[in-house]
Amino acid sequence: MELEPVIGFEVHSELKTKSKVFCGCKNAFGDPPNSNVCPVCLGMPGVLPVLNRRAFELALRTAIALHCEISERTTFDRKNYYYPDLPKNYQISQQYAVLGRRGYLEIEVNGQTRRIGINNVHLEEDAGKNIHPETAGAKYSLVDLNRAGVPLLEIVSEPDIRSRDEAEAYMHSLRSLLQYCDASDCKMQEGSLRYELNISMRRPGDPLPDYRVEVKNLASMKSVLRALDYEIRRQTRLLEDGRKPARETALWDDAAGETRTMRSKEGAQDYRYFPEPDLVEVYIDPAWMERARAELPELQHERCKRFVEQLGLPEYDARILTQSRPLADYFEAAVRLHNNPKAISNWIMTELLRVLGEEVEPDDLNVRPPHLARLVEMIDRGAISGKIAKQVFPEMLETGRMPDEIVREKGLVQITDTSALEAVVAEVIAENPDVAVDYRAGKDKALGRLVGQAMKKTRGQANPQLLNELLRKTLRGQ
Repeated sequence: MELEPVIGFEVHSELKTKSKVFCGCKNAFGDPPNSNVCPVCLGMPGVLPVLNRRAFELALRTAIALHCEISERTTFDRKNYYYPDLPKNYQISQQYAVLGRRGYLEIEVNGQTRRIGINNVHLEEDAGKNIHPETAGAKYSLVDLNRAGVPLLEIVSEPDIRSRDEAEAYMHSLRSLLQYCDASDCKMQEGSLRYELNISMRRPGDPLPDYRVEVKNLASMKSVLRALDYEIRRQTRLLEDGRKPARETALWDDAAGETRTMRSKEGAQDYRYFPEPDLVEVYIDPAWMERARAELPELQHERCKRFVEQLGLPEYDARILTQSRPLADYFEAAVRLHNNPKAISNWIMTELLRVLGEEVEPDDLNVRPPHLARLVEMIDRGAISGKIAKQVFPEMLETGRMPDEIVREKGLVQITDTSALEAVVAEVIAENPDVAVDYRAGKDKALGRLVGQAMKKTRGQANPQLLNELLRKTLRGQ
């Protein structure tokens, strides 16, 4: 039976504001539990929420970047459900007049551009966080409400994704857009970006299935893809056996590598939505819309084009460097300090990207733009060779020390003294007479063997250009 996945995402992104969405409490990760709370975000009786304008503007900016139709008048609603980390027993969200509808996000997969529909974009408040002790036999959980009331942007896609590769491209593209809009830092390890996967299976060309499985508790993109692979296998087996998968919400058990049923899938009616009586509607007049469009930052495709046209980078380099805003910012900061874009790009792509990942951003590294700019500058002026630089880079990464300091301490300064290198050249030729004969007989590749021996003798510190020049000159008897 030939089947294809039907995939959609509900993405929750915490917005980059200094305070929460309906109160003045600090919006910060890592503070002591329950230290950033007040009567409003704790849901005390008689309190009144006040909308955070900055949160709304960031949500509006993102909806515009996703090509959404923006509602002229948008309202808030109460989504009612009980959970220990939801102190009010309802969440202020949007259901009836959401901020944006019918948008799209373009992704690129295997050289082809696909347009994924965005059903809606809306602003809501985050819930708190349950802390489950890892002690064996513990029969309690703790609740940290610092996160309760943090502004949360929910982006709901259409079920337009048809493969694992498309799902991965969608996640990366949406994360990049949120970063470029400066709406969220998108740190999954801190919970500021969370993906919920919706998946069902069908024969290609068939109508959308009347069931879907929503997978929660996905802490990384890697977990999303593992859950997707698992559900494709599981649902395919059921359908091939003549059984239909249940419409349900499931949790992902990363350790076991499987989904587990949590509850039957809810519909909007299960949440008993009704208009939030304590918040007025927000009217987005044309002037506000124009300001929001004008303030939209440079997005990925625009920055990629600029890197090619203004900095002379190959398109491949530009696409890699602009995949995330922090990486593109890092690159530009280094280029401002030393104007050799291609060399800096090469170092980022060959060395820096090895240590970056979902949980490691350029700002987390000890090698900052001044470190990399100085390293490339030292190579360009002949102070060190590329080989020496490869030895220096890991120590910069570990210690955060500047490259010139490491080079001085370890005596790695490049040898550019002609007389010193002439002695090495004479020694290498004397020790390898057969190789010298091969070169004189027209076998140019033999020179590389002699260069390698000379570099070994100088512990990689000989200036490569000067060394090649001296070897050729000596071998030709000049």
